[in-house]
Amino acid sequence: MLHIVNGDIVGDKLREGNIRGDILVWREVYPVGPVFVEMDEPHQRSPRVEYLERTLGISADDYVTQYESQVQILKNFHKYNEIVLWFEHDLFDQLMLSYLLHWFSKQTLGHTKLNLLCIGDYPGIDLFRGLGQLSAKQLEALAGTWQRIGQKELDTGSRIWEAYASPDVERHVEILHEDTSALPFARAALELHVSRLPSAKNGLGIVEQTTLELIRHGVNTPHELFKEIGNRLSVLGMGDLEFWYRLRCMSERPHALLEIRGPHENCEVALTEVGMAAAAGVKDWVKLKGMNEWYGGLRLHGALTWRWDPERKQLVYME
Repeated sequence: MLHIVNGDIVGDKLREGNIRGDILVWREVYPVGPVFVEMDEPHQRSPRVEYLERTLGISADDYVTQYESQVQILKNFHKYNEIVLWFEHDLFDQLMLSYLLHWFSKQTLGHTKLNLLCIGDYPGIDLFRGLGQLSAKQLEALAGTWQRIGQKELDTGSRIWEAYASPDVERHVEILHEDTSALPFARAALELHVSRLPSAKNGLGIVEQTTLELIRHGVNTPHELFKEIGNRLSVLGMGDLEFWYRLRCMSERPHALLEIRGPHENCEVALTEVGMAAAAGVKDWVKLKGMNEWYGGLRLHGALTWRWDPERKQLVYME
Protein backbone atom coordinates (compact mmCIF):
# COMPACT_ATOMS: atom_id res chain seq x y z
CA MET A 1 0.00 0.00 0.00
CA LEU A 2 1.16 3.54 -0.80
CA HIS A 3 -0.02 6.57 1.18
CA ILE A 4 0.28 9.96 -0.56
CA VAL A 5 0.14 12.86 1.90
CA ASN A 6 0.33 16.63 1.77
CA GLY A 7 3.32 17.36 3.99
CA ASP A 8 6.19 16.04 6.06
CA ILE A 9 4.37 16.56 9.37
CA VAL A 10 1.58 14.21 8.31
CA GLY A 11 4.05 11.78 6.77
CA ASP A 12 6.12 11.62 9.97
CA LYS A 13 3.03 11.06 12.13
CA LEU A 14 1.81 8.26 9.89
CA ARG A 15 5.19 6.60 10.28
CA GLU A 16 4.85 6.93 14.08
CA GLY A 17 1.45 5.27 13.98
CA ASN A 18 0.62 1.73 13.09
CA ILE A 19 -0.02 2.52 9.42
CA ARG A 20 1.22 -0.17 7.08
CA GLY A 21 2.63 0.75 3.70
CA ASP A 22 5.00 3.22 2.08
CA ILE A 23 4.55 6.97 2.39
CA LEU A 24 5.02 9.55 -0.37
CA VAL A 25 5.01 13.18 0.75
CA TRP A 26 3.85 15.23 -2.23
CA ARG A 27 5.83 18.46 -1.96
CA GLU A 28 4.14 21.13 -4.02
CA VAL A 29 2.42 24.47 -3.52
CA TYR A 30 0.00 24.71 -6.43
CA PRO A 31 -1.84 27.84 -5.19
CA VAL A 32 1.39 29.77 -5.88
CA GLY A 33 2.85 30.43 -9.32
CA PRO A 34 2.26 29.10 -12.82
CA VAL A 35 0.98 25.59 -13.43
CA PHE A 36 0.15 23.74 -16.62
CA VAL A 37 -2.20 20.90 -17.46
CA GLU A 38 0.73 18.55 -18.02
CA MET A 39 3.56 19.18 -15.57
CA ASP A 40 5.99 16.40 -16.56
CA GLU A 41 7.81 18.15 -19.40
CA PRO A 42 10.90 20.16 -18.32
CA HIS A 43 10.09 23.06 -20.68
CA GLN A 44 6.68 23.38 -19.01
CA ARG A 45 8.19 23.28 -15.52
CA SER A 46 10.82 25.95 -16.14
CA PRO A 47 8.53 29.00 -15.65
CA ARG A 48 7.35 27.48 -12.38
CA VAL A 49 10.87 26.69 -11.19
CA GLU A 50 11.98 30.28 -11.88
CA TYR A 51 8.89 31.76 -10.20
CA LEU A 52 9.18 29.72 -7.00
CA GLU A 53 12.87 30.51 -6.64
CA ARG A 54 12.28 34.23 -7.18
CA THR A 55 9.22 34.59 -4.96
CA LEU A 56 9.48 31.93 -2.24
CA GLY A 57 13.22 31.30 -2.26
CA ILE A 58 12.82 27.64 -3.21
CA SER A 59 16.08 26.49 -4.81
CA ALA A 60 15.61 25.56 -8.47
CA ASP A 61 17.92 22.55 -8.13
CA ASP A 62 16.16 21.33 -5.00
CA TYR A 63 12.74 21.73 -6.62
CA VAL A 64 13.70 19.81 -9.77
CA THR A 65 15.39 17.02 -7.79
CA GLN A 66 12.41 16.63 -5.46
CA TYR A 67 9.92 16.80 -8.33
CA GLU A 68 11.67 14.09 -10.33
CA SER A 69 11.99 11.89 -7.25
CA GLN A 70 8.31 12.02 -6.33
CA VAL A 71 7.15 11.61 -9.93
CA GLN A 72 9.32 8.50 -10.29
CA ILE A 73 7.56 6.95 -7.27
CA LEU A 74 4.21 7.90 -8.79
CA LYS A 75 5.11 6.30 -12.12
CA ASN A 76 5.83 3.04 -10.30
CA PHE A 77 2.35 2.94 -8.76
CA HIS A 78 1.61 -0.47 -10.33
CA LYS A 79 3.74 -2.14 -7.67
CA TYR A 80 1.03 -1.28 -5.11
CA ASN A 81 -2.32 -3.00 -4.80
CA GLU A 82 -3.79 0.05 -3.10
CA ILE A 83 -3.03 3.76 -2.93
CA VAL A 84 -4.55 6.11 -0.36
CA LEU A 85 -4.64 9.88 -0.88
CA TRP A 86 -4.73 11.74 2.46
CA PHE A 87 -5.98 15.30 2.03
CA GLU A 88 -8.04 18.03 3.62
CA HIS A 89 -10.51 20.72 2.66
CA ASP A 90 -8.38 23.78 1.89
CA LEU A 91 -7.28 25.15 -1.47
CA PHE A 92 -3.70 23.99 -0.94
CA ASP A 93 -4.86 20.38 -0.65
CA GLN A 94 -7.75 20.46 -3.08
CA LEU A 95 -5.45 21.57 -5.89
CA MET A 96 -2.92 18.89 -4.96
CA LEU A 97 -5.70 16.31 -4.91
CA SER A 98 -7.05 17.51 -8.26
CA TYR A 99 -3.62 17.31 -9.87
CA LEU A 100 -3.11 13.74 -8.67
CA LEU A 101 -6.59 12.67 -9.76
CA HIS A 102 -5.92 14.25 -13.16
CA TRP A 103 -2.64 12.34 -13.39
CA PHE A 104 -4.20 9.01 -12.38
CA SER A 105 -7.11 9.58 -14.79
CA LYS A 106 -4.60 9.33 -17.66
CA GLN A 107 -3.13 6.02 -16.43
CA THR A 108 -4.20 2.43 -16.87
CA LEU A 109 -4.70 1.47 -13.25
CA GLY A 110 -4.77 -2.28 -13.73
CA HIS A 111 -5.06 -4.04 -10.36
CA THR A 112 -4.24 -0.90 -8.35
CA LYS A 113 -7.15 0.49 -6.34
CA LEU A 114 -7.30 4.19 -5.46
CA ASN A 115 -8.76 5.45 -2.18
CA LEU A 116 -9.39 8.89 -0.72
CA LEU A 117 -9.43 10.14 2.85
CA CYS A 118 -10.43 13.79 2.81
CA ILE A 119 -11.82 15.63 5.85
CA GLY A 120 -12.80 19.18 6.72
CA ASP A 121 -13.20 18.86 10.49
CA TYR A 122 -12.32 16.66 13.42
CA PRO A 123 -14.16 16.14 16.74
CA GLY A 124 -12.88 18.45 19.47
CA ILE A 125 -11.06 20.86 17.12
CA ASP A 126 -12.92 24.15 16.72
CA LEU A 127 -10.90 25.51 13.78
CA PHE A 128 -9.69 22.55 11.79
CA ARG A 129 -6.76 23.59 9.64
CA GLY A 130 -5.58 20.20 8.52
CA LEU A 131 -4.32 16.70 9.17
CA GLY A 132 -1.10 18.06 10.66
CA GLN A 133 -3.07 19.12 13.74
CA LEU A 134 -3.85 15.50 14.57
CA SER A 135 -1.71 13.21 16.65
CA ALA A 136 -0.27 9.95 15.36
CA LYS A 137 -2.99 8.09 17.27
CA GLN A 138 -5.75 10.26 15.79
CA LEU A 139 -4.42 9.69 12.29
CA GLU A 140 -4.16 5.98 13.00
CA ALA A 141 -7.83 5.99 13.99
CA LEU A 142 -8.69 7.38 10.54
CA ALA A 143 -6.98 4.46 8.80
CA GLY A 144 -9.47 2.34 6.91
CA THR A 145 -12.16 5.06 6.81
CA TRP A 146 -11.12 6.05 3.31
CA GLN A 147 -13.47 5.66 0.37
CA ARG A 148 -12.83 4.11 -3.02
CA ILE A 149 -12.05 6.54 -5.83
CA GLY A 150 -14.16 5.85 -8.89
CA GLN A 151 -14.42 7.31 -12.38
CA LYS A 152 -16.57 10.21 -11.16
CA GLU A 153 -13.90 11.37 -8.72
CA LEU A 154 -11.19 10.98 -11.35
CA ASP A 155 -13.20 12.95 -13.91
CA THR A 156 -14.06 15.70 -11.42
CA GLY A 157 -10.47 16.10 -10.29
CA SER A 158 -9.32 16.22 -13.88
CA ARG A 159 -11.85 18.92 -14.82
CA ILE A 160 -10.86 21.01 -11.81
CA TRP A 161 -7.17 20.74 -12.61
CA GLU A 162 -7.69 21.60 -16.29
CA ALA A 163 -9.76 24.64 -15.29
CA TYR A 164 -7.17 25.80 -12.76
CA ALA A 165 -4.34 25.33 -15.27
CA SER A 166 -6.20 27.27 -17.97
CA PRO A 167 -4.87 30.66 -19.17
CA ASP A 168 -8.49 31.76 -19.67
CA VAL A 169 -9.95 33.55 -16.65
CA GLU A 170 -13.48 32.55 -17.66
CA ARG A 171 -12.56 28.89 -17.28
CA HIS A 172 -11.54 29.56 -13.67
CA VAL A 173 -15.02 30.95 -13.04
CA GLU A 174 -17.02 28.43 -15.09
CA ILE A 175 -15.83 25.50 -12.98
CA LEU A 176 -17.72 27.07 -10.03
CA HIS A 177 -20.97 26.45 -11.90
CA GLU A 178 -20.20 22.83 -12.76
CA ASP A 179 -21.02 19.80 -10.66
CA THR A 180 -17.96 19.10 -8.49
CA SER A 181 -19.89 17.33 -5.72
CA ALA A 182 -17.84 14.16 -6.16
CA LEU A 183 -15.15 16.14 -4.33
CA PRO A 184 -17.31 17.88 -1.71
CA PHE A 185 -14.70 20.40 -0.52
CA ALA A 186 -13.66 21.57 -3.97
CA ARG A 187 -16.28 24.24 -4.56
CA ALA A 188 -15.55 26.28 -1.42
CA ALA A 189 -11.82 26.07 -2.11
CA LEU A 190 -12.26 27.18 -5.72
CA GLU A 191 -14.49 30.07 -4.64
CA LEU A 192 -11.67 31.28 -2.43
CA HIS A 193 -9.24 30.82 -5.33
CA VAL A 194 -11.15 33.23 -7.58
CA SER A 195 -11.57 35.65 -4.68
CA ARG A 196 -7.78 36.07 -4.82
CA LEU A 197 -8.22 37.81 -8.19
CA PRO A 198 -8.36 41.64 -8.37
CA SER A 199 -11.76 42.87 -7.23
CA ALA A 200 -14.07 45.28 -9.03
CA LYS A 201 -14.03 47.49 -5.93
CA ASN A 202 -10.34 48.37 -5.74
CA GLY A 203 -8.21 45.88 -7.67
CA LEU A 204 -7.28 43.99 -4.51
CA GLY A 205 -7.63 40.26 -4.03
CA ILE A 206 -9.02 38.85 -0.81
CA VAL A 207 -5.57 38.33 0.74
CA GLU A 208 -4.55 41.95 0.14
CA GLN A 209 -7.96 43.31 1.17
CA THR A 210 -8.04 41.30 4.40
CA THR A 211 -4.46 42.25 5.23
CA LEU A 212 -5.22 45.96 4.86
CA GLU A 213 -8.37 45.64 6.96
CA LEU A 214 -6.43 43.90 9.72
CA ILE A 215 -3.79 46.64 9.73
CA ARG A 216 -6.52 49.29 9.89
CA HIS A 217 -7.83 47.55 13.01
CA GLY A 218 -4.47 47.57 14.77
CA VAL A 219 -2.78 44.31 13.75
CA ASN A 220 0.69 45.59 12.96
CA THR A 221 3.26 42.76 12.89
CA PRO A 222 3.77 40.16 10.15
CA HIS A 223 3.47 37.32 12.67
CA GLU A 224 0.09 38.52 13.95
CA LEU A 225 -1.09 39.28 10.42
CA PHE A 226 -0.21 35.75 9.30
CA LYS A 227 -2.01 34.28 12.30
CA GLU A 228 -5.16 36.35 11.67
CA ILE A 229 -5.13 35.66 7.92
CA GLY A 230 -4.92 31.97 8.80
CA ASN A 231 -7.96 32.34 11.05
CA ARG A 232 -10.07 34.34 8.60
CA LEU A 233 -9.01 32.64 5.37
CA SER A 234 -8.22 29.17 6.69
CA VAL A 235 -9.66 27.54 3.56
CA LEU A 236 -6.71 28.95 1.59
CA GLY A 237 -4.24 26.83 3.56
CA MET A 238 -1.64 29.57 2.97
CA GLY A 239 1.89 28.98 4.25
CA ASP A 240 4.23 31.55 5.74
CA LEU A 241 6.52 31.71 2.69
CA GLU A 242 3.63 32.71 0.47
CA PHE A 243 2.32 35.26 2.96
CA TRP A 244 5.74 36.91 3.28
CA TYR A 245 5.85 37.14 -0.52
CA ARG A 246 2.41 38.80 -0.60
CA LEU A 247 3.55 41.29 2.04
CA ARG A 248 6.64 42.13 0.01
CA CYS A 249 4.51 42.73 -3.09
CA MET A 250 2.22 45.05 -1.14
CA SER A 251 5.21 47.01 0.14
CA GLU A 252 7.00 47.44 -3.20
CA ARG A 253 7.24 50.98 -4.52
CA PRO A 254 5.89 52.81 -6.37
CA HIS A 255 2.28 52.73 -5.19
CA ALA A 256 3.00 50.55 -2.15
CA LEU A 257 -0.05 49.61 -0.08
CA LEU A 258 1.91 49.23 3.13
CA GLU A 259 5.22 50.05 4.71
CA ILE A 260 7.34 47.59 6.66
CA ARG A 261 9.32 49.37 9.37
CA GLY A 262 12.20 48.11 11.50
CA PRO A 263 14.38 44.97 11.48
CA HIS A 264 12.93 41.73 10.17
CA GLU A 265 12.51 40.09 13.58
CA ASN A 266 10.71 43.05 15.15
CA CYS A 267 9.28 44.91 12.20
CA GLU A 268 5.93 46.65 12.17
CA VAL A 269 3.53 47.14 9.29
CA ALA A 270 1.60 50.33 8.53
CA LEU A 271 -0.66 51.48 5.70
CA THR A 272 0.51 54.04 3.17
CA GLU A 273 -1.82 56.69 1.75
CA VAL A 274 -2.34 54.45 -1.27
CA GLY A 275 -3.15 51.55 1.06
CA MET A 276 -5.72 53.60 2.96
CA ALA A 277 -7.32 54.78 -0.27
CA ALA A 278 -7.41 51.28 -1.78
CA ALA A 279 -8.79 49.73 1.42
CA ALA A 280 -11.59 52.29 1.33
CA GLY A 281 -12.34 51.54 -2.32
CA VAL A 282 -11.28 54.99 -3.49
CA LYS A 283 -8.40 53.81 -5.70
CA ASP A 284 -7.88 50.78 -7.93
CA TRP A 285 -4.47 49.26 -7.18
CA VAL A 286 -4.21 47.51 -10.57
CA LYS A 287 -4.82 50.77 -12.43
CA LEU A 288 -2.12 52.43 -10.34
CA LYS A 289 0.48 49.69 -10.38
CA GLY A 290 -0.38 47.12 -13.02
CA MET A 291 0.12 43.41 -12.34
CA ASN A 292 2.58 40.66 -13.05
CA GLU A 293 1.33 37.59 -11.20
CA TRP A 294 0.30 33.99 -11.75
CA TYR A 295 -2.61 32.07 -10.27
CA GLY A 296 -2.50 28.59 -11.73
CA GLY A 297 -2.45 28.82 -15.52
CA LEU A 298 -3.75 32.37 -15.39
CA ARG A 299 -1.18 35.13 -15.84
CA LEU A 300 -2.29 38.52 -14.55
CA HIS A 301 -0.25 41.00 -16.51
CA GLY A 302 -0.39 44.76 -17.02
CA ALA A 303 -3.65 46.69 -16.69
CA LEU A 304 -6.27 43.95 -16.70
CA THR A 305 -9.45 44.36 -18.72
CA TRP A 306 -11.55 42.56 -16.11
CA ARG A 307 -12.15 42.43 -12.38
CA TRP A 308 -13.77 39.90 -10.05
CA ASP A 309 -17.00 40.97 -8.36
CA PRO A 310 -17.07 38.97 -5.08
CA GLU A 311 -20.63 39.97 -4.23
CA ARG A 312 -22.19 38.89 -7.52
CA LYS A 313 -19.53 36.20 -8.00
CA GLN A 314 -18.88 37.07 -11.60
CA LEU A 315 -16.35 38.74 -13.84
CA VAL A 316 -16.78 42.41 -14.67
CA TYR A 317 -15.21 43.75 -17.85
CA MET A 318 -13.75 47.26 -17.87
CA GLU A 319 -14.96 49.86 -20.32
